Amino acid sequence: MLNALVAYAAEEGPKNPLIPAWYDIIWSGVCFLVILFVVIKVALPRLTALLDERSAAIEGNIAKADEAQRKAEAALVEYTAQLADARKEAGEIRDAAREDGKKIVAEARDSASAEAARLTAAAHTQIEAERQSAFVSLRSEVGTLAIDLAGGVIGESLSDDKKAQAVVDRFLADLEASEKAKA
Repeated sequence: MLNALVAYAAEEGPKNPLIPAWYDIIWSGVCFLVILFVVIKVALPRLTALLDERSAAIEGNIAKADEAQRKAEAALVEYTAQLADARKEAGEIRDAAREDGKKIVAEARDSASAEAARLTAAAHTQIEAERQSAFVSLRSEVGTLAIDLAGGVIGESLSDDKKAQAVVDRFLADLEASEKAKA
């Protein structure tokens, strides 16, 4: 049979190597149609479903990202508004604190002035009381000395208290009148 095939191939003559035989074209067409049928009926629907799922997932993720971005922008606007309100409130608190500080300083100053005036008045009152006390004490001592001195000058003892007191009062009144006249 090999001889028959070789003889048959020799009878046809020279063949073009670029053109296939008719049986190769038929078998290639049948194989192509079977593969095309399998691809159209099995692979293509699965591929289409897979691509649809991916497309839906991507669109869902894009929608989620858009929603997240809208929320973030809304949060940023709200944050900015809250920050502005907080700054305004902080400024108001600072201003109120300054005013309170000024009031406290003014009250402390007024209180210190009142206390100083009270202490000064108390000191003046105490000084006046001590001056009066010293004046009375000095008057009695000056009176006693004057009576003793007058008794030494006269040579008599001035033991009469009423008379001695009258002399002392008159002497001190004359002394005060002479001081006032000098002033």
